Amino acid sequence: MSWKERSALDERQEFLREFNQQQESLAELCRRYEISRPTAYKWISRYAAGGEAALQELSRAPLHHPQAVSDEVAHRVLEVRVLHPRWGPRKIKAYLQQREQKLIIPAASSIGELLRREGLSRPRVRRRHTPACAALGGTEEVPNDLWCTDFKGWFLCGDGQRCDPLTISDACSRFALRCRAVEKTDGVRVRAVYQTVFQENGLPSRIRSDNGPPFATPAPGGLSQLSIWWLHLGIQHERIRPGRPQENGKQERLHETLKQETASPPAATLRQQQERFLKFEWEYNHERPHEALGYRTPAELYVSSCRTMPAKLPELEYPQGTILRQVSPPGQLKWKGEKVFVSSVLAGEIVGLVQQEEDFYEVYLGGLLLGWLDSTGPLFVPDPGPKRRRPSKGSGA
Repeated sequence: MSWKERSALDERQEFLREFNQQQESLAELCRRYEISRPTAYKWISRYAAGGEAALQELSRAPLHHPQAVSDEVAHRVLEVRVLHPRWGPRKIKAYLQQREQKLIIPAASSIGELLRREGLSRPRVRRRHTPACAALGGTEEVPNDLWCTDFKGWFLCGDGQRCDPLTISDACSRFALRCRAVEKTDGVRVRAVYQTVFQENGLPSRIRSDNGPPFATPAPGGLSQLSIWWLHLGIQHERIRPGRPQENGKQERLHETLKQETASPPAATLRQQQERFLKFEWEYNHERPHEALGYRTPAELYVSSCRTMPAKLPELEYPQGTILRQVSPPGQLKWKGEKVFVSSVLAGEIVGLVQQEEDFYEVYLGGLLLGWLDSTGPLFVPDPGPKRRRPSKGSGA
C-alpha cells in the first residue's frame, strides 16, 4: 500500500469538516493540526464567505505597484528612445530627471524592461577594454588643461564625395569643440578650423594628437607647421606613441559615438553630412548625459579658457646668452660662414643655440630641443627622442 500525500488544501478541508462536526473544541483542533487560533479563524471566515474555493492560497503579489511605470512616463521614455535610439536606460533616466522634474522617473531597470517589452532593446555586446595608459604629461583636472584632436577615418557620402571629419574635444569635460568635414587634411585647412575654435573658446594648455600629418612630420622634434604655430601660442603638443590609439582613448570613444549617430549610413551629400555633424555637436554637448561625468552633460562642466587668442602671433623667447639664428627658406642656418641644413619645416623660424662643449651646441625652438649642432662639420644631428644621449666630441655623429 503506497503512502498518501496530503496537501495544505487537504489539511484545511479536513480541519473545517471536523470543526463543523463540533465534536472537539477549537483549541483541541488547533493543537492537533498544529496551527494558531488566528490561522484557524482566517480559514473559517474564508470558508464561510466563499466555500471550498476560498481555501486556495491567494497570490502574495501586491495589488498595487508603487514603482510601476505610469502611462505618461512610459510615453516620455519611448519618445526619448525613438529620438535617441542608441541611448540606454540609464542615459534616458538621467535625461528625463533633468527635464521632467514633475514626473516620478522609475529605476533604470524598469526603463530597460519597458524597452524590452516594446521591442526597442537589443542585447548589449560586451567590448574588450584596452587598459588605460598613463597621462602623457600634466593633468586634465579642469577644462582646457588638455584638448584632444584627430581625424575620424574618412568615408564616402551617398554621392561619392569624400568626407574627412576633424574632431576637437576637451578631455576634462568631454565637450565636443568641433566636428567639421575639411576639404583637405592639410595644415592650412586644419589651422583655419583651430583659428576659429581658439577665437571662440580661448587657448588650451596642451593638445594631444597622433603622429600623422598635419599634426606631426619626420622633421626634428616631430614638428609640423601646425605644431610650430601652437608652440608660438604657448600650447604644448603631445603626441601619442605609434600604434597606441588608447593613449588618445577619449577621442576614439567620441569617434565611435560620432560614427553611430551620424554616419551609419552616411548622408546623401557632404553638405547634409555636415548638417548631421552640427546637430551631433549640440546633442552631444547639451542633451546627452555622460556616464563618465556622473550623467551630467559636457556643457554643464565646460567653460572657455581664460587665455584668449592674441591679435599678433607671439615671438618665441630664449634665455639670455642664447645664440640666435634664423632658418632660411631652404631650411638652413648659417654657422661660421657655412650653411647647415636643419629642416624646411622650420623655414623663417628663429632657433636658439646653447653651447654644451667646445664644438657642440644644443639647438632649440623655444623650449623644444631639436638636436645638436656639431660645429666641426658643421653638421646638425636631430634628436630622435628622450632616450638618446647628447653626442660627445669625437663620436662622429
